Amino acid sequence: MNIVILSRNYQLYSTGRLVQAGTERGHKMRVIDPLKCYVLIEKSKPMIHYNGELLDDIDAVIPRIGASVTFYGCAIVRQFEMMHVFSAVESQAIVRSRDKLRSMQILARSGVGMPNTGFARYARDKDDLIRMVGGPPLVIKLLEGTQGIGVVLAETKKAAESVLDAFYGLKVNMLVQEFIRESKGSDIRAFIVDGKVVGSMKRTGKEGDFRSNLHRGGKAEAIKLTRAEKSTALKAAKTLGLAVAGVDMLQSKRGPLVMEVNSSPGLQGIEKATGLDVAGKIIEYIERNAGKKGTYKDKIGV
Repeated sequence: MNIVILSRNYQLYSTGRLVQAGTERGHKMRVIDPLKCYVLIEKSKPMIHYNGELLDDIDAVIPRIGASVTFYGCAIVRQFEMMHVFSAVESQAIVRSRDKLRSMQILARSGVGMPNTGFARYARDKDDLIRMVGGPPLVIKLLEGTQGIGVVLAETKKAAESVLDAFYGLKVNMLVQEFIRESKGSDIRAFIVDGKVVGSMKRTGKEGDFRSNLHRGGKAEAIKLTRAEKSTALKAAKTLGLAVAGVDMLQSKRGPLVMEVNSSPGLQGIEKATGLDVAGKIIEYIERNAGKKGTYKDKIGV
């Protein structure tokens, strides 16, 4: 098959591993920058061009769309879908997962456990907002933040008010979440491919940092999920319509709580922690599904 990886940087670990895994299985792999694609929107024959070349012989695409280019990147994925090219992650599912507020509302509606979360637009609401989520300590997150950037732990009510006032002054949207103390600066990532957990790891933040992101110096180790953790991860990915996803959860006294569902999860951390060929699982998923009818329509409806 001819498989395109939509990535802005072919030197990234995840991109390179997908190229390697596909090549080893006899596929023709190509890395294309989605921002250098342009489209013709036409009822009978939609087209995508890349550097003057018509992309018309593609069997499948693997979106690796960064958060900063979600709008344009998803427009390109959507165009491929209009051309009946199989996408490992559907465009609408990427859009849904990137909107943290929307994704949490959808997960909550489906009964997925999450930390108590508040959202408000005006500074005058902050006192009631803090009470709504159970009071300090609490976590304040920018809606557009990634990899732990824009995430603050406020240990007192005064600190929380100061951070909220500062963010409101910048006119940015944010979420206020209860702090799960028993997680002790660790979280769990379950890697989902085609309705199965293909790998899982526990991430622990560096000393003094409650954020467990590996990009911020955290450490990872393989972990076996409990039945509840596995069930929660699978339900979260399915609820958002993601066939490939990284589901981040906190271990709490009331069971696993989903923090975020990532539509472009990195492969480096999970493969190094577990020793598993996760990239190969994604290629196998494409092999099973590319070319099938009825695989291009989003079924979530929100």
